[in-house]
Amino acid sequence: MNPVQKMSIEVIIPTYKPSDEFEKVLDILDKQSLPPETVQIVNTEEQFWNTAWDLRYPRLLLHHIKRSDFDHGGTRKEAAEKSGADILVFMTQDAVPADKNLIRELVRPILEDPSVGASYARQLPKSDCRDIERYYRYFSYPKVDDLRQESDKEKLGIRTYFCSDVCAAYRKSAYEAAGGFPPRAIFNEDMVCVARMLQKGYKVAYNPRAKVYHSHNYSCMEQLRRNFDLGVSHVVFSDVFGDLHAEGEGIAMVFANARHQLKRFRFLSVIYLFAQSFFKYAGYRLGRSYQKLPRWMIHACTMNPGYWKEEDLTE
Repeated sequence: MNPVQKMSIEVIIPTYKPSDEFEKVLDILDKQSLPPETVQIVNTEEQFWNTAWDLRYPRLLLHHIKRSDFDHGGTRKEAAEKSGADILVFMTQDAVPADKNLIRELVRPILEDPSVGASYARQLPKSDCRDIERYYRYFSYPKVDDLRQESDKEKLGIRTYFCSDVCAAYRKSAYEAAGGFPPRAIFNEDMVCVARMLQKGYKVAYNPRAKVYHSHNYSCMEQLRRNFDLGVSHVVFSDVFGDLHAEGEGIAMVFANARHQLKRFRFLSVIYLFAQSFFKYAGYRLGRSYQKLPRWMIHACTMNPGYWKEEDLTE
């Protein structure tokens, strides 16, 4: 029997105010060459859900939660605990499958190698993607396969643990062995889980033939907030990121991008690139120092204000 047929697959997608684009996501998932048995939706705020989808897509398992209950790690962890599938595929609502072979290619490394605990997809820029973000997509998600393990940390640093829940598959047994996603996470729940998975002896794979369209045109302030949360997560999960530094790879990406834009005479793009990079770095450094910041400043800098509701993490 084909090994693909021996493992059940469930797709898990948190949603908030899903738009017509999400209907396209559901349409393509419904036509996959290797379709998941079920698609679990964890929707934030019931009034924003299109009930017509319940009848149109019979594979849906729908759960509604309140916005105050959403957490990047905890919400996904609870969804994983509800699933009986052997492979859990996590996606975001704005990750549009590029073709009908997404799931087949995404889970292929897990099916072919029992040491692979997780695999993730290539993210392609959407049609409206800016030049500098388009380059970052190609820089971070190249056309070449990749397979990493804990011993690669000396050479690759923080890149060793890279994975993205924009579109990633997890072997359920490896996921559970690593403790799953952290129950409370402002950001990086995917990398935290993968890091602990690799520390248990598993590997993480990147298959560029599994493709989704996903990109954002963030403003400078949005980049600051996103990287503030990134910095916070690196401090909170110091057991994973404590001896690793993201700045070196970030600087290399900026200068590679600048060279790319200059070769194409996109001088305004280069100016915006360096402005954006300043905001990214400022946000990251502020995030790493969040314990020294007043609460009002934390709320001004974060992209996830709900994360701070339960306790004062500045104390």
